[in-house]
Amino acid sequence: MPRVHIKKNDMVFVLSGKDRGKTGKVLKVFVDKSRAVVEGLNYIQKHTRPNPQKNVKGGILPKESPIHISNLMVVCKRCNKHSRVGFSVMQDGRKVRICKSCNELLDE
Repeated sequence: MPRVHIKKNDMVFVLSGKDRGKTGKVLKVFVDKSRAVVEGLNYIQKHTRPNPQKNVKGGILPKESPIHISNLMVVCKRCNKHSRVGFSVMQDGRKVRICKSCNELLDE
């Protein structure tokens, strides 16, 4: 399994791609594929056919698609900018993520 430095509900900054420079909230993380779905970013056009039983209209609908994790950086809540993620072990034995620039805990 690849190491993942991003978790669900994190605020992330996009480093490359068509949405470079934007920030968003992580909705879902696919650890085995090293990808994450970010709210409001990386839209694709999904062609759907109408299904009256499920009350679905047909047409071309926008849908968020996964972004590779290497193109995302976590935004620190304290320094309010994107930074690298480090790991630290607490005194009670928990392994937590920290911001490399200000040493603030990213996990609650």
